[in-house]
Amino acid sequence: MKIAIIGTGNLGKSIAKGLITNNAITALHLTKRNLNAIQEFEGYKNVTLTSNNIEAVKHSDILILAVQPAHLETILKEISPFLNENHVIISTVTGFVIQKIESIIGVDQFIIRAMPNTAIAVGKSMTCLCSNTKGEKRIKIAQAIFNRLGHSMIIPETQMQAATVVCASGIAFWMRLIRATTQAAIQLGFDANDAQELAMHTCQGAASLLITNGKHPEEEIDAVTTPKGCTIEGLNEMEHKGLSSSLIQGMVASFNKISNIKKEQI
Repeated sequence: MKIAIIGTGNLGKSIAKGLITNNAITALHLTKRNLNAIQEFEGYKNVTLTSNNIEAVKHSDILILAVQPAHLETILKEISPFLNENHVIISTVTGFVIQKIESIIGVDQFIIRAMPNTAIAVGKSMTCLCSNTKGEKRIKIAQAIFNRLGHSMIIPETQMQAATVVCASGIAFWMRLIRATTQAAIQLGFDANDAQELAMHTCQGAASLLITNGKHPEEEIDAVTTPKGCTIEGLNEMEHKGLSSSLIQGMVASFNKISNIKKEQI
């Protein structure tokens, strides 16, 4: 696949790393105004670095737009005259709805929105996808790309803001939980490096159990709790202190913030 990433910032670089590592490209163009910021990709086979968005569009079939929301409209207007009937446009820009993209480049384009997270750099992203009516014919291409970089799910566009909280911001939420587990392990006597290793791999194991076995989390919790045991003692203390409630409230607060930002943009 001939892919261009327009705006290779933090997310764009993560996507690029995932594509390169998983050999998911025949050609990759990375654009950035300041090329010094993406010099780490210099020298990779079939990877071209450029500050010229038009050049990248002309040499690519799939365009992944990873710019800041404030810059997307300008970028779309810039590249619109050079889009052809084969281009697939994949926007990762938060809050920029398909209807608005169509109003700039037209409804007769394959338009897909993707909400990945930064774990895409290591091939473990949870990516949510939606499309315009025409884009439905090409959404399997987006699935093929993002399934090589983790796992993808097609959802209605009305759920994309919620997906941003659960999947994109969710990385930060899980990092904080892993950090807290690490701090507890240090307090219990492990040095910092060992504590983090224990926390990371236990977290990975918990997710892998659910993915592999397809069970509800409470079933796996039941498997490690015994009457009057240490596990249930710890779980109940966490719930008394509001662990689940705090996490839920935090995610809802994050969603409300996105909603307010979107209203301000309108």
